[in-house]
Amino acid sequence: MKLDLNEDEALVFFEWLSRLDERDVLEYEDPAEREVLWILHGQLEKVLSQPFRPNYRELVVHARSQVSARRKSG
Repeated sequence: MKLDLNEDEALVFFEWLSRLDERDVLEYEDPAEREVLWILHGQLEKVLSQPFRPNYRELVVHARSQVSARRKSG
């Protein structure tokens, strides 16, 4: 299966998954659900360079604004 995300969408998704993992607030019906989220998070971490840049927070803000702008204009 292939998920088609552009770089901004992938970064926004990665940040959200990172926050979920840190807070551990989600309730899972089955441990497999958490495993799938970890797999997706790990795959994004392998392909994104932004999380390792010093201006990561700024990049996330920019990516969020780009995703939101596309949604409003689309």
